Amino acid sequence: MPISAGISAPEFEMLDDTNTLRKLSDFRGQNIVLYFYPKDDTPGCTKEACNFRDDYSAYEKAGVVVLGVSPDSVASHVKFKKKFQLQFPLLADEGHKICDLYQVWGPKKFMGKEYEGVLRTTFLIDADGNIKKVFENVRPAEHSVEILTELGLG
Repeated sequence: MPISAGISAPEFEMLDDTNTLRKLSDFRGQNIVLYFYPKDDTPGCTKEACNFRDDYSAYEKAGVVVLGVSPDSVASHVKFKKKFQLQFPLLADEGHKICDLYQVWGPKKFMGKEYEGVLRTTFLIDADGNIKKVFENVRPAEHSVEILTELGLG
């Protein structure tokens, strides 16, 4: 069960797809969409990322930062971002420390197999660094519109 709305978002530090060290506090003063996804270049994750890409101008106009997080490597993020022309940073959470911090790493099932992985979850973080809303069990195809609506931009 991920952490809930109404608390201060846990601080983190991790490399993005440009090998730049990013901290949550770097974005203080802006609203943030922090979305956790399982794996680069898989059908659901690609659909979700491309919807954020297609709606990116609405986020940008409203001054909202979009950050994608998965346990993939920086190199994997570079390829994924280039292949789909994604405009926002992808953060490499190798070892899933940030996923653990946000409580979005846990048991999953796929085709009858159980394993540990990223629970597709998004956190809306306000300009003061507080979690405003948590979206769990995200549906990749509709998620960007859902967030834009929540932000009053949809």
